Amino acid sequence: MTDTHKSAQDVLQDSAMDQALDWLITLECANAEQKCAFNDWLNADPAHALAFAKANAIWNGQPLLDAAKTLQTRRTPGLLRRASRYWKHVATAAVLIITVGGYSNVPLRLQADHLTVVGERQRLQLEDGSKVLLNTNSAFSSHVVNAQGNARLYQGEAFFEVPANLEFPLLLEAGPVRASVRDSAFAVSYLNGEAHVRVQRGDVELRVKSVGTQMRLSAGNSVSIGPNGFGQPVTLNPQTDLAWVQGRLVFENCPMGKVLDEVRRYYPGWIVNNNDKLANVAVTGNYRLDQPLDIVRSLAHITSSSLAEFPALVILN
Repeated sequence: MTDTHKSAQDVLQDSAMDQALDWLITLECANAEQKCAFNDWLNADPAHALAFAKANAIWNGQPLLDAAKTLQTRRTPGLLRRASRYWKHVATAAVLIITVGGYSNVPLRLQADHLTVVGERQRLQLEDGSKVLLNTNSAFSSHVVNAQGNARLYQGEAFFEVPANLEFPLLLEAGPVRASVRDSAFAVSYLNGEAHVRVQRGDVELRVKSVGTQMRLSAGNSVSIGPNGFGQPVTLNPQTDLAWVQGRLVFENCPMGKVLDEVRRYYPGWIVNNNDKLANVAVTGNYRLDQPLDIVRSLAHITSSSLAEFPALVILN
């Protein structure tokens, strides 16, 4: 005879899954206080880490995308008959995808011609002959109007090689800044509401749209740009600042907290540091950016930290 009632263990597992899904949603735009609260929750019970790993696998897995498509075409009953034990979490996440574009970022996909997922890089050649390398988790579009090349970086990072023989300079927008460029090699990033321009070769004309200020940034320099204008230009360190163009991540006496922040950009999951003492440990190293988990393993080794690995989740202790 089969017991139709859930055991206490099943109830606890379902509760942990519910909380894990809530955290996945919260962490999409979490502030520092919420991130600390997440770490506290994760450490409160070993079941939480397991639940979070399972929820993350569902969130990033094909079943969720299939569920979204099914819900969009109003065939929910068929989905539920085929669903796994955690179908309600898949369905909930799928609804969120459709209604707010959280995972698939529908508005961005409608605007951008090219997108890269976390950990992916993509090479492009524009109509005007410019070459572009898109970095991880980036969105980009371009078009030519009356021989004028126009491009926009919606999010992420890109490296441009713009030829000298253009009839008109390439116009590029990234957040608050607009660049006018020809015969130059430079990188632009637009992350967390701030743009950053790094010039390897040539000159780049920059303008902050909201305040109308302008700047010519020459080779060997970099500058950050926010809504209120330009920061102070600084000397470029191409060995570290542009290492990603060569498929590397290079750090020179960099605090481990910042190193982990950079590695997180390339890891399709969650990297959690539970040891506050590690944040200020100076790290020097040269790593392959397509192997972010190996970087975390190396950092754990050199700091004598323990590392717990789950699907799409690693925890430093």
